[in-house]
Amino acid sequence: GKNEYDLLVIGGGSGGLACAKEAAQFGRKVAVLDFVEPSPQGTTWGLGGTCVNVGCIPKKLMHQAALLGSALKDAQHYGWNISQPVHHTWSVMAQGVQNYVKSLNWGHRVQLQDKRVKYFNIKGSFSDPHTVRGLTKAGKETIVTADNIVIATGGRPKYPTHIAGALEYGITSDDLFWLKESPGKTIPLLIDVSLECAGFLTGIGLDTTVMMRSIPLRGFDQASHISKKKQICFTTQQQMASLVTEHMESYGTKFLKRCFPIKVEKLKSNRLQVTWKNADLNREETDSFDTVMWAVGRVPDTKTLNLEAVGVKTNSETGKIIVDASEATSVPHIYAVGDITEGRPELTPTAIAAGRLLAQRLFGQSSELMDYDNVPTTVFTPLEYGCVGLSEEAAVQCHGSDNIEVYHAYYKPLEFTVAERDATQCYVKMVCLREREQRILGLHFIGPNAGEVIQGFALGIKCGATYPQLMKTVGIHPTCAEEVTKLHITKRSGLDATVTGC
Repeated sequence: GKNEYDLLVIGGGSGGLACAKEAAQFGRKVAVLDFVEPSPQGTTWGLGGTCVNVGCIPKKLMHQAALLGSALKDAQHYGWNISQPVHHTWSVMAQGVQNYVKSLNWGHRVQLQDKRVKYFNIKGSFSDPHTVRGLTKAGKETIVTADNIVIATGGRPKYPTHIAGALEYGITSDDLFWLKESPGKTIPLLIDVSLECAGFLTGIGLDTTVMMRSIPLRGFDQASHISKKKQICFTTQQQMASLVTEHMESYGTKFLKRCFPIKVEKLKSNRLQVTWKNADLNREETDSFDTVMWAVGRVPDTKTLNLEAVGVKTNSETGKIIVDASEATSVPHIYAVGDITEGRPELTPTAIAAGRLLAQRLFGQSSELMDYDNVPTTVFTPLEYGCVGLSEEAAVQCHGSDNIEVYHAYYKPLEFTVAERDATQCYVKMVCLREREQRILGLHFIGPNAGEVIQGFALGIKCGATYPQLMKTVGIHPTCAEEVTKLHITKRSGLDATVTGC
């Protein structure tokens, strides 16, 4: 064809790279455009996208740092002599995490070279449906043409620009993971990733306050408005979110609930003074912090792509690109995958799978579509929350409350006993259809290693597992995961759901 490439991928994150590498396996000529616009605070990073650089990877490693801190406290109950007080050095952790992330950036560069994928470190913009142009750092114009183009530019954290001082003095998750020195007394303002960050900041001994306008983990509500027919479970129960935040409160994270930030000012001491309105007391309050972190959601990174010019339709409310089941946009041979797409979970593994499958359909005679049903996920708060399938609310909405049976239990991990740790918030809940075979619609688990627990059960639910089948499954003793195989108390019965005995 007249175009230089068979496939051009805009965005070198999880979805884009997976798509590019898969297409290259089919012997196609592939190019990837990737450019990281520095954050308002000047933070920038390498190839690999959000997950690798400022998302799942550094977050999970810092979560691990915090878990090790609580293990040190437990250790004394198990006979280990640990001289008190123990101290955490942020810079050592940050260096280790950042070095690992840089090794992943390098790995992605090498993989693209090995697969003969051309990499352009430029910011691209459409000039027609087959042409993208951009400037190199040196200001030289580059023009790339391709038969097929995949947009996978993901999202970036939102700043509440209507709040005075938000942009000048606040940071976001884009900056937190790249700080060389400790953020000190921190106030992550509002929701989801902020709970994970607040959790590990508290865990490594920092004075952390979360200011919340509304309900925690609101981000898990994202998919609820998409298809009323087939609700994806990110409408997490309020119940689960409350348990996670209660646990955090009991371990020292402070919460300012129903509070609305008004302004951020810099004091002579270089600390930041935050003023907010307390809706319950109907008054203004103020306090000073070393770091203010905004976690008020993410926005799709499309503004410089010039999508309107080529006719790629976006949702006017969210700014996300509208795609069909085959990830196709409103323009032939322009596709989109990952966080940029409307109504899809903002998760790395779904982006990777969607990118791979798209390449297989484009170049490998495949017709397999990505299946976004029953996608498992986990929030890495200090007490982890994992889920797969429908939430209780979504199941009721889909099937009616009379047709749903909810089994649940509060349990105590064996490890918590000797360490005298409070297990009040360790909870498991399973949502089933009530009809004869009692198909499992959703599973929710709060406790240690929730991700590891949910991953295996996700296969069962994907395969249509039923409650009777689960009851025939023998548990592994003594584990937290076995609690799922012992669920027998229904919510409807009103009986106490606390597990007793071994």
